Amino acid sequence: MKWLADWQVDMELLQTVFYTLVALGILVTFHEFGHFWVARKCGVKVIRFSVGFGTPLLKWRDRLGTEYVVAALPLGGYVKMADEREGEVAEEDLSSAFNRKTVWQRIAIVSAGPAANFLLAILIYWLVFLLGVTGVAPVIDGIAPGSVADRAGLKVGQEITAVDGVATPTTAELRQRLVRRVGETGPIHFEAKSSETGDDGVRYQLEGELDSWLAGVEELDPVAGLGITLYQPKLPPLIQDVMAGSAAEEAGLQGGDLLLSADGKSMTGWQQWVDYVRSRPGQTIELTYQRGGERWATAITPREIEAEDGQTIGQVGVSVVPPTWPEGLIRVREYGVIDALSQGVIQTWDTSLLILDSIKKRIAGLISAKHLSGPVTIAKVAGASAQYGLSAYLGFLALLSVSLGVLNLLPIPVLDGGHLAYYFIEVIKGRPVSEKVQMIGYRIGLYMVIALMVFALYNDLSRL
Repeated sequence: MKWLADWQVDMELLQTVFYTLVALGILVTFHEFGHFWVARKCGVKVIRFSVGFGTPLLKWRDRLGTEYVVAALPLGGYVKMADEREGEVAEEDLSSAFNRKTVWQRIAIVSAGPAANFLLAILIYWLVFLLGVTGVAPVIDGIAPGSVADRAGLKVGQEITAVDGVATPTTAELRQRLVRRVGETGPIHFEAKSSETGDDGVRYQLEGELDSWLAGVEELDPVAGLGITLYQPKLPPLIQDVMAGSAAEEAGLQGGDLLLSADGKSMTGWQQWVDYVRSRPGQTIELTYQRGGERWATAITPREIEAEDGQTIGQVGVSVVPPTWPEGLIRVREYGVIDALSQGVIQTWDTSLLILDSIKKRIAGLISAKHLSGPVTIAKVAGASAQYGLSAYLGFLALLSVSLGVLNLLPIPVLDGGHLAYYFIEVIKGRPVSEKVQMIGYRIGLYMVIALMVFALYNDLSRL
């Protein structure tokens, strides 16, 4: 049934492409609409509003003569305005040319694109918080001897409730706080409590010491970097679903079957079963399982499939019953309309600071350049987040929107931030930066952006 596996791969690829295009389309449209809307408010003639590059797929005009285009290559967009620096402008349109507007109007128009991305992020986070945020408590299940966590005095069974004075009610928020400390040297403060005492338990104030913590590490896992293994419920080899036409269906397996042994070897966990199957493509496995309180036996032969690294592995076509978390470790937070909006603003601000901090550390060499990601990684994360549900996909979209806003404000010529840098110099000097200096800056900026894009793509491909 190789065709079935190939069909699954094709469907996953199509879904990944679809969710990536949706994300890029939304982000680009909002960004360019920011420029467009403010340009119109400032009296600038807009010639074209394009989402995407290349061959137009759709185009139409409004009553003011602006052409709207949806193009074939959805990797960006642009707003073309009447501008004497880019071509001849009709006499009657000179007063509405971009270059004839005041410097503050030009600043407003250029700033509007990134501002639209920040506004979009706030709205998306607002929706995420309105839907409710669910996570699991970061409870310590293991500590490596001599690690940062061990020297700080953290203990197995404790729940980490805060890092550096900021609450960490869920594992996701713990990771976010720790990422901010990557590459740093100095004290790190923890607040912890026994996971069995509830909210009324005694809080322990503990301090660890970082020394260029995880600087330059390529495989970044901040929790593991502390020497901590977080609690996860055991995952028994209990089948949830059996894929139609799979080796498991041919072997007679059904949802609800508990796998007991393979070739006489006891199966105590799901990962053990997965590893056993993957290492035996095309080899028959003598399997015993439990169904309805009775033991059964069958033979199953894993199909041969090609993994991402090019190796041939085995696959039988079953999924596991999701683990059940102890109710006391589940954290559910719900917000009203106003509180959700406030949280959206805070999350957008915090994410912006985190991105700027990571850029600074990457320039200083404290974070490995291997973490720089390009379009392939973005596409993979888009597809994966969509599979986890609406909230996860919205969170990814908001993060991407903040990233686009921050990166566009960097003072690099060809980006919005580079234009703003020239305009603020004009404000200070009282006259525009010379065309020659601007062109030199644009060339340097273009080379920088292209080099970063190529390097990010190289990182993407090296991970495949």
